Amino acid sequence: MEADDNGFEITQQQGAWVVRMWWPVGPINGGPQRVTIESAEGAPAREVARGISTTVLRRLDVAAALNLAKQAPEAQRTLEEVAGKLNEMGEAAGLALEGGGVSERYLALLVATYTAMADFGAPAPVPWLSRLIGRRPETVKDHLKRARRDGFLTTVAGKAGGELTDKAKAVLEEMTEAGS
Repeated sequence: MEADDNGFEITQQQGAWVVRMWWPVGPINGGPQRVTIESAEGAPAREVARGISTTVLRRLDVAAALNLAKQAPEAQRTLEEVAGKLNEMGEAAGLALEGGGVSERYLALLVATYTAMADFGAPAPVPWLSRLIGRRPETVKDHLKRARRDGFLTTVAGKAGGELTDKAKAVLEEMTEAGS
């Protein structure tokens, strides 16, 4: 594995081919964003002339490369940093709930944290969020439903997450400008 300020590259050799898989710096929770396949140094000209076969592509071990990338010290640091920021966001949402109930401010912070957790690849964002807010998961789910109903969060069928709406972004921007 090679790492630099931009990301991580894992190299595998498949017959006459060298495969490079690249992930950007940040939480690693999916496949590579770039795959490069080139002929290996000293590869038989006959093999290279035939081109990349589907067999070569099927033999790519993306799962092993992903596991290796996740173990990189840089990835671990990034993982810890992102988790820390998500914890802070969730705690801020909890404080907003305590201070003002289920307000627009709270719903905007809730959905911002929830979508960030889902984008981060958290396997169970609602239980994590409920711990940070200090409410039961069922309550957090109800608040997320309300946020969707009130126009703060879009729906993604069958999975966690969604997109912040313009309404949610406006509330968050207003909070940032007010310095709170």
